[in-house]
Amino acid sequence: MLKMKCAVMLLAMTAVGVQAADKPDSRFAGVQIGTITYSFRSMKDQSLTAILEYAVQTGLSSVELMGGAVEQYAGIPSGQDAEAVRRWRTSVSMDKFREIRKLFKERGVKIDILKLGDPDWSDAEIDYAFRVCKTLGAKGITTEISEKSARRLAPFADKHKRYVIFHNHGQPGRPDFSFDRVLAVGPRVMLNFDAGHYFGATGKDPCELIQRLHARIVSIHLKDKTGPEATPRDTNRPFGEGQTPVGEILRLIRKEKWPITCDIELEYEIPQDSDAVKEVIKCVDYCRKALLPDAR
Repeated sequence: MLKMKCAVMLLAMTAVGVQAADKPDSRFAGVQIGTITYSFRSMKDQSLTAILEYAVQTGLSSVELMGGAVEQYAGIPSGQDAEAVRRWRTSVSMDKFREIRKLFKERGVKIDILKLGDPDWSDAEIDYAFRVCKTLGAKGITTEISEKSARRLAPFADKHKRYVIFHNHGQPGRPDFSFDRVLAVGPRVMLNFDAGHYFGATGKDPCELIQRLHARIVSIHLKDKTGPEATPRDTNRPFGEGQTPVGEILRLIRKEKWPITCDIELEYEIPQDSDAVKEVIKCVDYCRKALLPDAR
């Protein structure tokens, strides 16, 4: 068991090229690799401090941070009705959120994006989400893509001078879907482009869409999936075992020097002898080797 733990720690340090006791640095060849903290959802401890520790263990220096743990740390009332939660959100001090930013900064992990907010929230609650985002130092908040949501949230993004960043699942596979119509709603409407879901739903090369819309893409979710014609179709696989051109995506961003964060989203089945932290370490190592081909 001790040998296994030592091996995992060594792999984490090797994957990111850092020395012991240094802060993590997962920027390889100019490309920032991070993860959405949803990747750690299977870990037993879901507290914010544990999630930060998972990120550090994987050697990652940026995250898309899920809002649930953030609000729990800040003291959101549990077991209360929606009105009590609304009152809390619209009156809570930003002190705890400033504390969160400091915690992450001290460990060397940048909160790149915050997954918090809902287009069905009241105006005051949406203002709250953007205030938290700004306090944490994040670029914007992210939510599921739709034209309706873009129209609802774009004015708040303009007001708070932050982005509203839309994430896709399989919507690009529908004939009536258009990224361009969503982006046309406003200049602060951006994309959290899930390249794996896009490929799994359409079979199209994500690099072509990234090339065309790169100026409106804040971040990319990286996962390896099979395509719509494969057997099984549209299925998550460990990095390197699916059909999504993960390496090509990373090398395109490296070549063009676009400021797009690439966030690992762990969605494939975790082996019984492993856990989410160990698997994210493997994904980080895959990305590093794709960007630094001479790396070991």
